[in-house]
Amino acid sequence: MTDGRVIVVGGGVIGAACAYFLKQAGWDSVIVLDRGQFGKACSHGNCGFVSPSHVLPLTVPGAIGQTLKALISKNSPFSIKPRFDLALWSWLFQFARRCNERDMLASAQGIRALLQSSRSLYDELMANEPFDCEWQPRGLLFPFRTVAGLEHHDQTAELLRTSFGTSITRFVGDEVRDLEPALKRGLAGGWHYPLDAHLRPDKLMSSWRRVLTGLGVTIRDGCEAKGFVRDGVRAVRVITPREEIAADAFVVAAGALTPWLNRELGCKIPIQPGKGYSITMRRPAKCPVLPMLCEEDRVGITPMLSGYRLGSTMEFAGYDATLNRRRLALLTTGAAHYFDEPIAEPIEEEWFGWRPMTPDSVPIIDRSPAMDNVLIAAGHNMLGVSMSPATGKLVAEMLSDQAPHLDARRFSLARFSRRKD
Repeated sequence: MTDGRVIVVGGGVIGAACAYFLKQAGWDSVIVLDRGQFGKACSHGNCGFVSPSHVLPLTVPGAIGQTLKALISKNSPFSIKPRFDLALWSWLFQFARRCNERDMLASAQGIRALLQSSRSLYDELMANEPFDCEWQPRGLLFPFRTVAGLEHHDQTAELLRTSFGTSITRFVGDEVRDLEPALKRGLAGGWHYPLDAHLRPDKLMSSWRRVLTGLGVTIRDGCEAKGFVRDGVRAVRVITPREEIAADAFVVAAGALTPWLNRELGCKIPIQPGKGYSITMRRPAKCPVLPMLCEEDRVGITPMLSGYRLGSTMEFAGYDATLNRRRLALLTTGAAHYFDEPIAEPIEEEWFGWRPMTPDSVPIIDRSPAMDNVLIAAGHNMLGVSMSPATGKLVAEMLSDQAPHLDARRFSLARFSRRKD
């Protein structure tokens, strides 16, 4: 069915892509609901990487030891706020049991499929739609301060090259500064992933809004979905604080807030909010050309055409809405290891967002167990921007009963209940 009305719950980058491809698939009426303002949550202030290179999940062998070490470090970019939270500890248990090579490679297949499809779709979108988002296909650089860090990444690079065909180039010593002159002298080297790209996320979301409204999509800000009215195993209306809105199908793309609808969806969505931070400022006088991920310090560097952003860190603090200045300070401290001019004035924005983290780093793209016309599209971890076009296309295919361009079974909810070790 592609001639009815579909409601998308969530106005982030995933919801936007779903709305676009649903409209392309022929749905007459597409409505996007957002509890706040379209494009202003986690899709607003992230680093803007489009990274087909980010194939591997967080659940790599040895991740548990690294996590425990990070927890006892005062200045670690990773932290967990101590509290009694059964959902968090269940999530951590599921994460821990997947930190092995078999599960890592299984997760990587699903991640890779979404990333590769999305990278191709981004090229099509940038060519065919009026996006003004500072799109720059320059690749992504991983610089390293220490020889140990560089050599540790050598193992990752070799796995990506041999198992996934990833294109990568290694630079030793000041060769990396020849590639990116904004870096300090004396670094150990780096790895460059040439097929990656970057953009300015807030401009991406502004472009999405223009494109969607131009196609006739209705976007309603300040309209929170509280639940559904059902007729048997089908949803017929979504409940908002002001009214009930009827539709033929529904997509829940609410990111880290998706578990708030667990009871309505008939399942426990294993998503935890992983709080990330960023600082946006004017471009420094000696501004990098390449976007970078400084892996040893977990700091992302995004040189946008109209600004400059430091981002990353991971804080499991629940739905805490405070801006932790100590976490922000880690970004500037980390960047100072790589640049003579790590920051610039004035600071335009200090920001945080809740990343929707799943225990296996793979998104959930599946129908609700309780309602067969409600599809969940959430849990994109730190790769929402990177995975959004393919997710939107897959959602449209599934709701329109078209042959999916990707194997949707990789993103099934059932994987969290059928596991047997």
